[in-house]
Amino acid sequence: MKKILIIFGTRPEAIKMSPLIKTLKEDDEFKVITCTSGQHKELVYQVLDLFEIIPDYDFELMSKTKSLSLSEISSKIMDKLNGVIEIERPDAIIVQGDTTTAMISSLCGFYHKIPIIHLEAGLRTNNIYSPFPEEVNRKIISTYSQINLCPTERNKLNLISEGIKDNTIYVTGNTVIDSLLLISEKLEKNSILISRTKKTLSEKLDLSFLSNDYILVTCHRRENHGEGLYSICKAIKEISLKYPELSIIFPVHPNPNIRNFVHKDLSNLDNVILCDPFDYVEFIFLLKYCKLIISDSGGIQEEAPTLGKPVLVTRNETERQEAVESGTVLLVGSDTSKIVKSTTNLLDDPLAYKKMANINNPYGNGNASKLISGILKKYKY
Repeated sequence: MKKILIIFGTRPEAIKMSPLIKTLKEDDEFKVITCTSGQHKELVYQVLDLFEIIPDYDFELMSKTKSLSLSEISSKIMDKLNGVIEIERPDAIIVQGDTTTAMISSLCGFYHKIPIIHLEAGLRTNNIYSPFPEEVNRKIISTYSQINLCPTERNKLNLISEGIKDNTIYVTGNTVIDSLLLISEKLEKNSILISRTKKTLSEKLDLSFLSNDYILVTCHRRENHGEGLYSICKAIKEISLKYPELSIIFPVHPNPNIRNFVHKDLSNLDNVILCDPFDYVEFIFLLKYCKLIISDSGGIQEEAPTLGKPVLVTRNETERQEAVESGTVLLVGSDTSKIVKSTTNLLDDPLAYKKMANINNPYGNGNASKLISGILKKYKY
């Protein structure tokens, strides 16, 4: 039996790890140990509860009263994970994506000479400061991963161009589509889940907006803190005034650098609904029925094409060029005029909207976890 330690710390990591955790746990060839750093504690547990996953270890990293620096986060994860590795002695460690949790965990595993398996490997902008610190995090992980699980062929070519050995690289699709399709199907067929989701949503906001078109907005990346967030909020103001009949739903990230600014800047607009972050099912429900999305999220760029929803990406660069090339997402940066102009074009021009809303997802068909399980079975630990 292969003992696999899987570590994650943010909600996107938990969403993408959960279907793989479930798949591996169903196979007698694997013993799965799960660990959360607590980088996004409440948001992570919302996802874990949905997938009925109870982590074996929780570092409880973050403080509710104080934002930790990247250095503080890194040192705390390294110290805690060292203890877990010494207790569990895993055969391999799986990390996902490009978070600080992923990078430090992979480095800690490397120090212990444990094989590193990198889920969602090979994404690149080739600008070390965009996104920050994610671009460097994922490049570091790639240098010593024994198995690189790439969502697309482009990701594989990125790694090969950096000298990563071809025989360590596998193209699997993205496990986020596994999660999305599972929850989306439940929201169509499971009346109890539908009722429960509407009930919990109604506790956070007035659901009357569902009878009209609405826009979903999210913002969390460090690169948009400060001036970028100011420009994005300015664009949201202009859109809200131009389309007073349109609701703008903005679940505000708990980071004080975002929450305090957004509430100060947008709370006086009648059709802008600021609320706490949604759990994963609530968010997928809103994603299924929204008109379009304005977001700096990587995961949404992957999810939205499956649901036929255009995404305006508030970043200057993206490591998900496949979505840009397929035409389902558009880079608008934090430029106020570009955000407003692009939103107006989609709302006022049915042909432009239809062109972006074509369902053409380059990130897979929901079979990634099964493919990965097969790969891990064959690996010589």
